[in-house]
Amino acid sequence: MDVHGTVAEGFEPVRDAFAGNFAALGDRGAAVAVYRDGRKVVDLWGGTRDVDGTEPWRRGTAQVVRSATKGVAAAVPLLLHQRGELDLDAPVGEYWPEFKAHGKERVLVRHVLNHRAGLPVLDRPLGAEDALDPLRGPRAVAAQAPVWEPGTDHGYHALTYGWLLDELVRRVTGGRGAGEWIADEIARPLELDLWVGLPAAEEAAGRAGRVGRLADPDPGPSGNGPRLRPKRAVTEAYADPGSLTRRAFAAITPFPDQNDPAYRAAALPATNGIATADGLARFYAALIGDVDGVTRRVRLFDPATTERARAEESAGPDRVLVVGTRFGLGYMLHGSASPLLSPGSFGHPGRGGALGFADPEAGVAFGYVTNGFRKTVTADPRAQALVRAVRESLRRTGSDVGTPQT
Repeated sequence: MDVHGTVAEGFEPVRDAFAGNFAALGDRGAAVAVYRDGRKVVDLWGGTRDVDGTEPWRRGTAQVVRSATKGVAAAVPLLLHQRGELDLDAPVGEYWPEFKAHGKERVLVRHVLNHRAGLPVLDRPLGAEDALDPLRGPRAVAAQAPVWEPGTDHGYHALTYGWLLDELVRRVTGGRGAGEWIADEIARPLELDLWVGLPAAEEAAGRAGRVGRLADPDPGPSGNGPRLRPKRAVTEAYADPGSLTRRAFAAITPFPDQNDPAYRAAALPATNGIATADGLARFYAALIGDVDGVTRRVRLFDPATTERARAEESAGPDRVLVVGTRFGLGYMLHGSASPLLSPGSFGHPGRGGALGFADPEAGVAFGYVTNGFRKTVTADPRAQALVRAVRESLRRTGSDVGTPQT
């Protein structure tokens, strides 16, 4: 497999790990980018732009990043708070009166971001067409009763997170949804190849490749190769139609074709962001500092907002994902379920592969996108191999972040 792009001196382990993902872990097409102190030090891509095709992946190829979208979308309410337009401790119903129904008066804005709202499921799942409608999803969660007392526990809001966040943003901004806000206030100033709602011109230009499922990697004749074996409790939760796990991921049934232009054009802030690896990494770089190579050097989060984003809000057994998870405000934090660079890292994986995060202490921002999805939810082996390589590169360049404890 030919690997294209560049790495700065000392970051050669990332190139080796990226090539290894194709050789040993079955990647078909992927890209990785890393920024350090606002400067790009890794920019690599390889394979095919379509999981089932032969056309080569090129610089600028973008892919659906699934739940890595959540980390991008979380920046919107945090920036609105930073500007004094949104109170994180206010009830959601203060901005969205219809939301108060069925015992949701005590759901706070921060509960939407830290997955404590008690609304990970819909008693009446939405069909694919209804899910893409910007009005029907919010109406469905407004009509839903919580499945636990809001604020008392946490569980991953896999799909409902997007409707909750999008409608809240619309109510605060007077009608501008999260996708539009990201385009206007984040992507355009930072010159990001990143969209929540792919514009028609970008669709026509073929910016996004086709994604699909990959078979699990072959463990090899020795049986010591990589395996994807979830814990028994996790397997049972996904198999049980009545579990919160199964119901949360079935809030849209059937799920839309992720290669359908109509799906990519919609704005679902929980699931359908489309980005290049550079777009994802540059976004996270801008959360923690200025970024070189743009028309304007734009830092998105002030230091207080960065700390707010990564301060632990939820931790322990996740009522949806079953495993232990840690969340700040809209961001997953380093832990056994989602290992990042160090305990101070914050970001978000995408189910099946993608990952974006920032580490303020190391000055590192990371983005990985792929067209081949696996059954992993929070810790894909390909992304993890690259994170380990970044850690090794930092050691080589004199910035040892240590081995994080999980």
